[in-house]
Amino acid sequence: MEVDHVEQEEWPALTYNRDTLPFPDNRVPPITYEGIRNWDECDPARHPFAWDEGEEEHLRSLVREWVPPVLSGMAGSWQGERWCESQVDAVVRERYGAWAWGWSWCHYDSGPIGSWVSGPKSVTTPDETAERVVAALLEWRAWLERTAQRFAELAPPPDASPEDRSWHLERACVRLVTHALDSGADNAWRGQTSIVLGWFLTSTGMDRGEAERAVERAIGGRFESWVTPDRALIESVGEDLAVGLTGRTPYQDNRDRAALEEFHDRH
Repeated sequence: MEVDHVEQEEWPALTYNRDTLPFPDNRVPPITYEGIRNWDECDPARHPFAWDEGEEEHLRSLVREWVPPVLSGMAGSWQGERWCESQVDAVVRERYGAWAWGWSWCHYDSGPIGSWVSGPKSVTTPDETAERVVAALLEWRAWLERTAQRFAELAPPPDASPEDRSWHLERACVRLVTHALDSGADNAWRGQTSIVLGWFLTSTGMDRGEAERAVERAIGGRFESWVTPDRALIESVGEDLAVGLTGRTPYQDNRDRAALEEFHDRH
């Protein structure tokens, strides 16, 4: 009881009635691990996104409503800022769909988003907060569209032989690991790598459970936080993934695929 009393004095209680507000628990279900790993939930081809000046202003107005008039700051353990972020997250997902969950997946948490950091750092004034949310949502959508394009470019042809399929999978893995590294993710970039590789394999028709197991077998703890892997390690992981899925070693002599290699390197 004494500890509770001290906490109440040091951390002023919020003036918001969380039990009567509509977000997030009683209307927008939380994002699950399975939902994040499911490419069908994120694939932009499956989820149209209509955006214009009117829609942008509407989202800004929705966000501004949830920014506290007085922020908690460090003295209040950032309660108001975290509360605002959770409400905005629910607003975004309810309006645009489950695919929009990644709007706040920032670099520090292994994500590709640089426009948003966290509630404590990104929630400020209503206008500034709304600006950041809009920028982060558009950044997420653009990243998803680039990722889907890479999947289409890297997918093995439907009629590929086991040897050809092995080569395509190995090169896809190498380039998608680089895709994650280039996204700006910080210490936990390897988490994004695992997710993206699983998405790619399921986009080619593979069962999600099988894809996750294949990725785990290939990576197997070989990527470390805060350590950028060298090219040899990335290619070793790519080869292990390809061999694990096809039973065939990728071609070592790629002279007949030089044009395709050059195309992927440019992209």
